[in-house]
Formats: sequence, structure tokens, C-alpha cells
Amino acid sequence: MSTKDFIEKDYYKVLGVPKDATEAEIKKAYRKLAREFHPDANKGNAKAEERFKEISEANDILGDPKKRKEYDEARALFGNGGFRPGPGAGGGNFNFDLGDLFGGGAQAGGGGFGGGGFSDVLGGLFNRGGGAGQRTQPRRGQDIESEVTLSFTEAIEGATVPLRMSSQAPCKACSGTGDANGTPRVCPTCVGTGQVARGSGGGFSLTDPCPDCKGRGLIAENPCPDCKGSGRAKSSRTMQVRIPAGVTDGQRIRLRGKGAPGERGGPAGDLYVMVHVDTHPVFGRKEDNLTVTVPVTFTEAALGGEVRVPTLGGPPVTLKLPQGTPNGRTMRARGKGAVRKDGTRGDLLVTVEVSVPKDLSGNARDALEAYREATAGEDPRAELFEAAKGA
Repeated sequence: MSTKDFIEKDYYKVLGVPKDATEAEIKKAYRKLAREFHPDANKGNAKAEERFKEISEANDILGDPKKRKEYDEARALFGNGGFRPGPGAGGGNFNFDLGDLFGGGAQAGGGGFGGGGFSDVLGGLFNRGGGAGQRTQPRRGQDIESEVTLSFTEAIEGATVPLRMSSQAPCKACSGTGDANGTPRVCPTCVGTGQVARGSGGGFSLTDPCPDCKGRGLIAENPCPDCKGSGRAKSSRTMQVRIPAGVTDGQRIRLRGKGAPGERGGPAGDLYVMVHVDTHPVFGRKEDNLTVTVPVTFTEAALGGEVRVPTLGGPPVTLKLPQGTPNGRTMRARGKGAVRKDGTRGDLLVTVEVSVPKDLSGNARDALEAYREATAGEDPRAELFEAAKGA
């Protein structure tokens, strides 16, 4: 039964009794109407069947002293669609549409109650003592933090790695009941709801986790020695986790639902993995691009030519070196870099480094001596000195 029914339906009118009717009068009125509108006595009569359901529902509320008290309190506070503020709220009635309060209007705007709507507040109000039909809510599992170290290649291409994690899970010794015999009793403080009410003024009542059962709704008569009656124990497990391609050093990855298991059917928490990436002896990284420095000879840089360049995990590529390529020039091999989020790849940035030989053969030395004589009139530093003077 919804909170809306608590407020809008007049069960006294349904049974035809006054609001101060005794339990005996309510029982007598119900029996009389039940005989009159019972489906067996009105076969095929849909209206009589619907009336019988209303009568039964009214008796279920008014025939139970506890439910009747809650119903009377609800009607007194929100009866006839009017909100009666508590002391200090300004007095008067604020009339509003209960359909907006409990229906789509409350959900569309959020109502400022955390997405649960105003009915969540009323739920705590009308179940102060913890009605027998109310149950503790499912509890989401805890989030878990972990770390993993990948090789440079694994970070670029992606990898599946084993992670050993420790988290709180239902105790295996007591099957999560917290009781050594597996038969905990309902908490007398919150009557199994896991929540207790506290007054907030103005006639409202809010709820807090029960201090005696810590929100579980159950208390262990014989606490489990493994979990000390909490129903939760540390659990270790090894999980195969897929790390996506293209992750960077220091990146934090969130894996939904891979954290600690929930309680009472609640969802599992999330797993957060901090990624560390080892360096590579040849390749570096610049955002989605890979970098590599390739040595070339003086003649290759001066005369031009083709040079073979290694790639990460693939066959070499051949780049055309223009004539007169200076030391430190960077060229681009497209599509040979790291994997982007959209599945495409960055580029391989190739930086040229002119290699100077340490030892020269006789012929090589003679050739270089001849080159030096042929270019004796050229001074590559002339422009440098001119610029220095001008400054």
C-alpha cells in the first residue's frame, strides 16, 4: 500500500463507522459488509468485487491498532490534501495536489529529496516504529582501490592482468547472518528496519541507522567468532581485469560493479585501478603519439635517402629523408602511435639524429679532408655572429 493511499482514502467511510469507533464496532461493520459484497455471493459482479477489495483493505488498516494509529496520524498531518505545518511554520494550510507530490511532478523535479521524492520522507514518518512489513534497504558494496604496473607495450595495446583484492564480503562461516547458529533475531530497537526515527520539528520525523544493529535490522544471539557478529568478513579474491588500450602512466580507471559485493541484494561497488607504466628502451610517448630517435649518417642527412624506422609491435616503416636534412628534424609516420579512445591511432614521431663516427678508415678520412677543402669558404656560424652583433 502506498503512502498516497494512507492519506487520500477514508477507510472509516468505506466501513461506514465513525472515527472514534471501537475495535468491536469496526469488526462488526466489516463482517456485515463482507458478507454482502463477497464474490461468492455476487458472481460476475465486478463492482461488488471491487467494493469487497476496498472493504478488506479498510479492515486491514483499521482492524490493526498499530496501523490505525499511523493512519490517523497521517490523516491528521496531511488530511484532505492540506499541509498543516508544525509550530513555528507560519500557521494556515497550504493546499497542493497530492498527485504532484507523489506522482510524476515529484520525480520530474526531484523535489530536493535526493531523487527519492517526498514519499521517502513520509515513509520514515509513517513507519516510526518499524512496521512488520517494512524491510531494510539493500546496501551498495564498497569501492575498492588497487594498483597495477604495465609494460610500455601493454599500456599501448591493452592487456588483461590478474589483480588480487581484499574487501568486505558476507562472512562464509555464518553465511552473512552474523550469528554462529545462523539464526539471528530481529533487532528490538528498530523492529528489523535498520532505522530509527528522530524528531526534526514541525511534526516531521527523520530516520537514522539503528545504533544497536548498525543498520542491519538483525542482532546475533551467538555472535560468529569469525566476523564478531557483523555478518561481514575480509575476503581475498583474484580477478582478471581488462585494462583498455592507450592508458597512460598515473591514469585512474573505474570499473563499474567490480568492487566489494553488496548487502541484502544491493549492487556491488566499483573498482578503481591506478595504472603505472614502465619506460621503453626505444620508444617514448607524447599524448596519443609515440616518439623515437633514429640515428642517420652524415651522407644520408646531406644527400638524402631512405631510412628504415622500427615501430612498436609491428614491421618497420621506411621514411624518405630529404636532401640536406638537419640534425633534430622530426618526421611523422601516420597511424603508428598509441590507440585513441575512438579506436584510431596516433602517429609515430621520428626525430633524426646525425651520427658522427668515432673512428675513420683511411679512405673515409681522405674523402672528408677533400670535402673540407672543397667547402673551406663556407662558414656555418657567420649568421650566428651577425645576429649576436645586431642584438
